[in-house]
Formats: sequence, C-alpha cells, structure tokens
Amino acid sequence: MAERNLDFDALVDRKNTGCLKYDFAVKRGMPEDVLPLWVADMDFKTSSYVQDAIAAQAEHGIYGYNESGESYFEAVQSWLLKHHGWKVEEKWLVKTPGVVFALAMAVKAFTREGDAVMIQQPVYYPFSGVIKDNDRKIVDNTLVQDETGKYHMDIADFEDKIIKEKVKLFFLCNPHNPVGRAWSREELETIGDICCQHRVLVVSDEIHEDFVFSGKHQVFSNLKKEYEEITITCTAPSKTFNIAGLQTSNVFIPNPQLRREFKKQISATGYSQLNAAGLAACEAAYRFGEEWYRAVSAYIRENISFTKKFLEEHIPQIKMLEPEGTYLVWMDFRALGLTGQELEDLIIHKAGLWLDSGAIFGAAGEGFQRINVACPRITLKTALERIEKAVSSL
Repeated sequence: MAERNLDFDALVDRKNTGCLKYDFAVKRGMPEDVLPLWVADMDFKTSSYVQDAIAAQAEHGIYGYNESGESYFEAVQSWLLKHHGWKVEEKWLVKTPGVVFALAMAVKAFTREGDAVMIQQPVYYPFSGVIKDNDRKIVDNTLVQDETGKYHMDIADFEDKIIKEKVKLFFLCNPHNPVGRAWSREELETIGDICCQHRVLVVSDEIHEDFVFSGKHQVFSNLKKEYEEITITCTAPSKTFNIAGLQTSNVFIPNPQLRREFKKQISATGYSQLNAAGLAACEAAYRFGEEWYRAVSAYIRENISFTKKFLEEHIPQIKMLEPEGTYLVWMDFRALGLTGQELEDLIIHKAGLWLDSGAIFGAAGEGFQRINVACPRITLKTALERIEKAVSSL
C-alpha cells in the first residue's frame, strides 16, 4: 500500500468542518473573510496510513474505552530512537491529551501557589497561561538578539533569577516557538548544569522536534544522565503529522518519584484513557508515516525559503529570522515604526490576514508577527502579497 497524500499543493477546503482556524474568525473578533495563518496546524492532509487507521476503527462501530499496548510503545520508541537517538523506556511513558495539559499538570505537581516558574519570552503563550491560571509567579529570562537578529539565552540572567526568585520549575521550549531556535548541545548543557546545581526541575516541550532544518534536535533529557532525574519531556505526533485534534501526547519521566507525582496530579483531574482514535493515529503515524513526513518536511523547508526570498525582494523592511526549527516564521515589522495597534490594523484590516501577534508571546514580542507556513504555496504567496500591498499603502 502506497502513501496517497503527498500533493501538498492541493487546496483542501477546511471551512464548515468545525475548524478552529477557518470557522471561528468572527467569534474571535476577526473579519469573516480573513485568511488565517495563525494556529499551528497544517493545511495538508495527514498521512494516508493515519487516515486508514482511523477509518478502520470507525468501521468497527464500537467506540468504547481503549488503551495502548506494546505495539503502540514500540512505534513511539522506534521513532524517537531513529530520528533523535533517544532510547526511551516504557515505564517512563505517561500519555496525556496534549502538551499544554502536561505543562499544567507539571505546574500543579511540582510547585505550590506563589512559587516561581521560569520561561524564556517571547515564547509560546500557553506557557504563561498555565502558570498564571494556577496562581504561580512567572519569571522571565528574556531571550536576547545579536546583531544578526539571532536569539540567544541570557545565561547570567538565567542563573541570577533562579537564585533571587527561588525558581522551582523551568519551561524549556526546544525547538523554540516562535523564534525558531533549535538549541545547541552547548547551550542546553549550560542551562542544564545550572538547573541541576540549583535543583530546578525542567519541563522540556519538544513537540516541534521533528522539524529541525538547521543543525540537529538535541533531546535535553538525553544529554547527560543527571538531566534524566530532573526532566519531564513532552512529545507528540500532533505537529509532525497534523493530528492535534486527536489529542495524544507522550510524556517521558525517567525519575520514578516525579512520575508518581505527575500521574497523581492527572488522576486528581479525573482523566484516564486517551482518545481512542488518537492512539490509533499515533501508532500508525510513527509506524508507517516516514515517507509522508520526509515529503512534508521538504515542502515546508521550501516554503521557508520562499518566504525569505519574497520578503527580501518585495518587502525588505520586514525581516525574518530563518527558523532552525518549527514551521512557524517570526517576522520583524519594527522598521515600519508602527504602534502595536497600528500593526494589528495593518495585518488584520489592510492585509486581511489572521496571524499571531508577537505581543501575545510577551513584551519582547512586540513589533513581531508569527506566520504558519505549513500550507500550500499558493496560500502562502497570497498572504505575502497581501502584506506587500498593505505595507506599500503606508
């Protein structure tokens, strides 16, 4: 049986399917006809092997409680070993309905109200949400840019704030969303040693690990044995295979005490078995989805190059840092000299686009916009041409 879903230029109509991206613009305060390139799912059909696995389950006709068996773990383990050189053990695995859910469970399990949790803004905005909503304190180790625009960690500030704020938990985003860094081994070991020294637990969100275009994804927990003891690693097939709506994530916690505390917190929510279709999709994706994954990765890489070239040739005022990882492009509009509201008006009303405003990623994101380039190239070209026309009207 051959992979059928390899035409990434095909336009798939997602309207009137209950799609968050396309059907809820008005409810979220956007114009009805806005072109959405915000939320991080793809406009591509997933692997046909995933479709077939879900179809087979649907055909069965009984949708009761399901649990994963050895074949599920073997598929996940094989994928992580092949692609990232990381050999996970079955006892480490805790399945959750999503990475954000796992982040919230970690906050509840390993901190108390008022405790400090560190993040590195501008960063994926649910990081801040699960900290604030659980009445913990956000400590921001803001990323810094060099003269080329590339982002780096401020190591001195990292350790200083851990000590002064008595940080208990650190959310690592690797690869980083939205700035696109795939952190180097040296960078990760520098902060890892600091966390070990000061007994800071690390929740490493590695959901974008399969999309690294420059360098190599470094699994934080796998860099040193001592990191295993302090790390909760969050992975999922959702970004890789465009199955976020099936709500399946695989969290790995080698430390048995941390794993017990984490699982206890999940039990306290009343949550048990995962979505049955999600389990089937995850196993099929990791077992049979290699051809689709390689093809979609190549297409996204070309979309990133297309975006960079378009901006350089047509809108040089807007700078983009070519992402080392993720299919999300971080665009710098600050040279236009617009206020935050003026930039929002430019994107939404003049360009007719729905992007993610940089400001929602933290104060360090003001003046930026995040665009999802995992879409057919004609869609991406249309969006960029709209931005060009809007900027030329200023």
